[in-house]
Amino acid sequence: MHLERRRAIAGGMASLALLANLPATAQSADEQAVARAVEALVQAMLEPDRAKLEPLCANALSYGHSAGRIETKEEFIADLLAKTAAFRSIKLSGQTIKLSGNEAIVRHVMDGETESQGKVSPVHIGVLQVWQRQDGHWRLLARQAFRL
Repeated sequence: MHLERRRAIAGGMASLALLANLPATAQSADEQAVARAVEALVQAMLEPDRAKLEPLCANALSYGHSAGRIETKEEFIADLLAKTAAFRSIKLSGQTIKLSGNEAIVRHVMDGETESQGKVSPVHIGVLQVWQRQDGHWRLLARQAFRL
């Protein structure tokens, strides 16, 4: 009986250890909506389409590239449509979403490839995005990429 008690305690401790590694809470509905907006932006960047990009971006968008270039909403969309540096692939990892009222702070690592003038270049950057709820929709207000 003493051995059975030890096994039961050990099993209980193992279960607690597994639970400790789970997130404290599941994503809220707003966090899920922001995550969907981030994914929609990724898809619109891979297959640029003004009709898909426009509603995802706030009019006051400040879009910062890892090389230091800053673009407005109009410049960001025009650059994607011109395909001067077209995204061939984008993969996000380590994403976190923190809500603060009508704003959401999103951080992730972005890996992928771009193609410019026939040359393919790898992308490995950190990204900070600020999304704002406007008229019931999450819109990208600010984005800053940085070299890792």
